[in-house]
Amino acid sequence: MSQLLIYVKAFAVGGLICTIGQILMQTTKLTSARILVLFVVSGVVLTGLGIYKPLVDFAGAGATVPLCGFGYSLAMGAIEAVNRYGLLGALAGGVTRNAAGISAAILFGLLNALIFKPHAKP
Repeated sequence: MSQLLIYVKAFAVGGLICTIGQILMQTTKLTSARILVLFVVSGVVLTGLGIYKPLVDFAGAGATVPLCGFGYSLAMGAIEAVNRYGLLGALAGGVTRNAAGISAAILFGLLNALIFKPHAKP
């Protein structure tokens, strides 16, 4: 498959996911935090139903980089851990699979707080 086609698919699917988020922000009274949670949970649910995996196979990074891709990764980690360790694997599988990304988010959040001196809004 040509490299350009891979990029076009990723851009189209990722852009569609972001467009859905923008529409939700402009047409509903949902806060951005609630939309974030909605996307992560929808990624988990769609993965559980077997719908999100074909989208990931089709679009690659266009489906795994947005927030619903994080939900997909959590669900896949839990599914793999359940298959390997039994029911208790469901508790740790998602976190284990995403440990590097979670650690990076914490580290960069800390660095951002140390450099820019955050303060509460009045």
